[in-house]
Amino acid sequence: MTNRRRFFLTLTLALLAHAVAASASGSDSAQARQTLAPVTAADRSIGRADAPVTVIEYASFACHHCADWHQFVYPGFKTRFIDTGKVRFVFRNLPTDPQEIALPGAALARCAAPERFFEVAAVLMRGQSAVLRGGNREDWYGPAIAVSGRTQAQIEACATSPAVEAALARDMDSAEAAGVHSTPTFFVNGRQVTDRSLGGLEVAIRAATAGQ
Repeated sequence: MTNRRRFFLTLTLALLAHAVAASASGSDSAQARQTLAPVTAADRSIGRADAPVTVIEYASFACHHCADWHQFVYPGFKTRFIDTGKVRFVFRNLPTDPQEIALPGAALARCAAPERFFEVAAVLMRGQSAVLRGGNREDWYGPAIAVSGRTQAQIEACATSPAVEAALARDMDSAEAAGVHSTPTFFVNGRQVTDRSLGGLEVAIRAATAGQ
């Protein structure tokens, strides 16, 4: 077993243990709260911090619907709304099955330089189908680490740190609190949007802007 494979196996087991514990402890309180956690500096986001509209996505690096959205919708969404200053886009992790793929992917992306997060996410989403079909996970991690702005040693040290475990737990707990149980799920200025197409999100963004 290579060092990288051993590292990600250890990481997966550690994060799986937390995910099971968080699920067991948070389900009852989630039903009572049903609130969307506010965006903070700890979130991974892109776009103007003072943009009039905030779009939050809960996604998983093992979710093929998420991969489709990031490959085929996100580029147009970014050009139309993020690059023009209309939207601040926030990505939160809600790892789904198979969690042995979703959790290490989430940790790897979290450990990238913050300004490289969305580049890493794009690489992981593009490579997802191959790894879900049984491809080598090292071939999936490698290109993501290459664009992360960190060395492999830095990623490995970061990914097993309490800070990253806490960050991923925070995302998962916020999903539970907001009643999110599937991915991808989108919120536009705090309102959940079921139509995740570019047109559907544009309607929601226009409504949010008009309502201000």
